[in-house]
Amino acid sequence: MAGWRIRGEYMETCNCSFLCPCIGSNLAARPTEGDCKAALALRIDEGEKDGVQLGGLAFIVLMRAPGPMGEGNIKVGLIVDDKADDAQTAAIGEIASGSAGGPMAALGPLVGEFAGVEKRPISFEIDGLNRTVKAGELIDQALAGVPSVPRPGEPIYLDNTLHPVSPKLALATATNSRFHAFGIDWEDASGTRNGHFAPFAWQV
Repeated sequence: MAGWRIRGEYMETCNCSFLCPCIGSNLAARPTEGDCKAALALRIDEGEKDGVQLGGLAFIVLMRAPGPMGEGNIKVGLIVDDKADDAQTAAIGEIASGSAGGPMAALGPLVGEFAGVEKRPISFEIDGLNRTVKAGELIDQALAGVPSVPRPGEPIYLDNTLHPVSPKLALATATNSRFHAFGIDWEDASGTRNGHFAPFAWQV
């Protein structure tokens, strides 16, 4: 398997109430709504696969688990930045699906359905502890990091987690979540739902 590497910034929101029980239970707990809907957005700041440059692109893994994530049968769809050419789209697809190895490969046995790939313009904005990601009409999500009192300007973190993107995650609340893709639909702007963000660095 050829080596590859990407690094950048990640954020996600989900339909669980804050704080999501999946992380603290190593994916064994039932989501607070019974099922789990989540959009994991990754902005690639630098990276390449098989000589294909991936810096400046982004992708979103949208998923729905019908129960505890560890029980599997997860439906997954992939949204790729419309700036990506065919070679870049293929490379991102292999990385995001785990077929090229790396962190997402651990989710492979839990996926029951791959719902396909869509391409949309993806924006990924950072403002202090806030993150906003939009992908056309398919995804519109935003979060606010939970600030640390002892270290102003930094979020509170969870560490040593089983999360595929990063073992260390900043705690956040979702200020807005709108998913309408691959038959996965969710909308909420209550400010009571869960979010996470982190820098990430993957390589094989």
